[in-house]
Amino acid sequence: MTRRSLPAQLWYALLWCVCWSVSQVLFRFRFTGRDHVPKTGPVLLAANHQSHLDPVLIGIACPRPTGALARRELFFWPLGWLIRSLGAVPIDRGRGAALSGFKATLKSLREGQTMLVFPEGTRTHDGQLQPFHSGFCALARRSGATIVPVAIVGAFAALPRGRAFPRPRPITLAFAPPITPEQYDGYTDAQFTDLVAYRVAEGLKQSPSLLERG
Repeated sequence: MTRRSLPAQLWYALLWCVCWSVSQVLFRFRFTGRDHVPKTGPVLLAANHQSHLDPVLIGIACPRPTGALARRELFFWPLGWLIRSLGAVPIDRGRGAALSGFKATLKSLREGQTMLVFPEGTRTHDGQLQPFHSGFCALARRSGATIVPVAIVGAFAALPRGRAFPRPRPITLAFAPPITPEQYDGYTDAQFTDLVAYRVAEGLKQSPSLLERG
């Protein structure tokens, strides 16, 4: 497993504190189920996709540093240095992008890292959960990663498509029980995808109740 250097760990911790503080002020951000994320080994977080806020908020909630794919166009100074230091993996758009993204994510998982994917493929247009694609199944099988479904609620209201700046809205997140390689080994890709989608949908129903605890 690739280990982060001490300066990288300290930088990640500093940015986490800043992002967490902002999330509390703007979004009253609440999350639950962190104990469902394995402490070691490859982990693939499979989340619904409501807005551009999702990767940051999921990174705040996850007990482990989390990597995700990002368009190569975002890797300009100083943003590129910032998001790369947080574990973002650059991916080219257009032809061959899906394959290069798959290889980059698989490499990180095989190094024992935690990676984030959005099985819907793109941000929701209306805030509703969209059908899941099965591409993550191959990533899980070839890396032996544990899948942790993630449900995020409220990010669409805070920053929907077409809006440049977020507005204060409550956001909650729930990590669902993990699905281990031993559990999904006997599933077809369709069954595997349906199970992850079901657990995310269940998390969407339960997540808003977190605000009542805050």
